[in-house]
Amino acid sequence: MNQSSGKRPKLVLFPTRMMAPTPGTGVDDFQIYASYRGSTASGFFGTLKVVRKTDGRLLFPFDGADNIGPFATKAAAVAAALERGDQVVEADLARPEL
Repeated sequence: MNQSSGKRPKLVLFPTRMMAPTPGTGVDDFQIYASYRGSTASGFFGTLKVVRKTDGRLLFPFDGADNIGPFATKAAAVAAALERGDQVVEADLARPEL
């Protein structure tokens, strides 16, 4: 389920209409946006957004979510963010947050 693009994520949160909470049925019902921030001096931190496409719910980040990192390389930070995204998707499939 590793999906990543070089573009900044555009979140569709349906501000004008209310969507009924709809759980995802498979990994294709989720979008993972992984990137990094930081520098070689401070270390690289993974950044992550996970969106459930069925209802537009932002699953990650959430209040109190810990940082992903620091890592020595950009690739390691992005890989860790993708791994965390996969964990969030699997957890939501097992017990949907409605």
